[in-house]
Amino acid sequence: MTAKGLSFSPKQLRVLTWWQDPRWDALICDGAVRSGKTFAMGLGFFLWAQARFSGRQFGLCGKTIVSLRRNLLAELVPYLRRVGMDIRERRGENLLVVRFHGHENRFLLFGGRDESSAALIQGSTLAGVLLDEAALMPRSFVEQAAARCSVEGGKLWFNCNPEGPQHWFYQEWILKARERRALRLHFTMEDNPALPERVRERYRRNYSGTFYRRFVLGEWSAAEGRVYDFFDPERDAVDIPREGYSAWRISADYGTVNPASFGLWGLREGVWYRVEEFYYDSRKTGRQRTDEEYAGDLERLAGGRSIQRVVVDPSAASFIEVLRRRGFAVVRADNDVADGIRVTADLLRSGRIAIGRGCRDCLREMAQYCWDTRGERDAPRKRDDHAMDDLRYFARNLRDDRREGGFVALAVDRI
Repeated sequence: MTAKGLSFSPKQLRVLTWWQDPRWDALICDGAVRSGKTFAMGLGFFLWAQARFSGRQFGLCGKTIVSLRRNLLAELVPYLRRVGMDIRERRGENLLVVRFHGHENRFLLFGGRDESSAALIQGSTLAGVLLDEAALMPRSFVEQAAARCSVEGGKLWFNCNPEGPQHWFYQEWILKARERRALRLHFTMEDNPALPERVRERYRRNYSGTFYRRFVLGEWSAAEGRVYDFFDPERDAVDIPREGYSAWRISADYGTVNPASFGLWGLREGVWYRVEEFYYDSRKTGRQRTDEEYAGDLERLAGGRSIQRVVVDPSAASFIEVLRRRGFAVVRADNDVADGIRVTADLLRSGRIAIGRGCRDCLREMAQYCWDTRGERDAPRKRDDHAMDDLRYFARNLRDDRREGGFVALAVDRI
């Protein structure tokens, strides 16, 4: 079926119409990346809300409000306007006011970054909630959002890519979908008619191991083996260009007893190269270094270049202060490990970050950076991971750079 220039698969059409069946109180769409579930769910959510309600409030939730705008609203809002919806954004209030066929409703934007985020949505009375990337949000936030949906006829809309089989959302919502009166629709890339076969093939080719099972096959599979198993240090490390860089940054994982790792990054023609690095292991040398000494090491790594920012381990408060006194612009890194690994993997695969052959400690750690299979949640083994931490800090911060006004944003492929 086509509508306003778009073609919909049978599964996407089910997303648009499921709410007409009184058996269901919730919809769960999970599965592969680029499978068309996010756009279909967003479109269905707005059509349902405007058809069934007027004068009500709804919740739109993402991992962050920035990611919600990038992953959902950037593409969806222009289409909604083409089908006739009048959408006005009050950006300072994180609010959309939508008018359609004589009905007007308010859509509040929420970010479910961490446990404290539940307080942001507490107290709201909502007629419906859409949770984009639900598996990346803390359980407390998701449950609080669901509890806010208390208006008669209200419904819950969840979408996500798979995580591990012990993830709470899989255990509590997907495995218990029927008893929760939730319709589960499992998506593959074949359910997205707008995705060319060459793009499907590229994803099949570029993913491997855990990432392949989850994001191509759409399986809730356990993480095992190497974290970056698609990256071969011998094959994929690059020769660093000698000149032509337009910007410089440094990423830093701070350690006193544990090793410290700093990476110098240069931007050239759209690619950030890890040009040089500093790595110091006090256990091997038998001597710990002070904050001032590490700051001197970082200055030498900078080599007189104009450094845009230093992205630093957020726990290194005293080191951050020393760097600021020396005139560096310092940004505290986002230390969400699982999300940082996803972003790093995507940027490495797409070629937007590259590791120089001379960065031996980073390449050494990448070759042995493995998932810890003993826990219930995805986590890498805490061993030989300090360059991996500073790499993750840099990649996560680079993704956060992609914040632009309005609903238009540069997008990283969702993984």
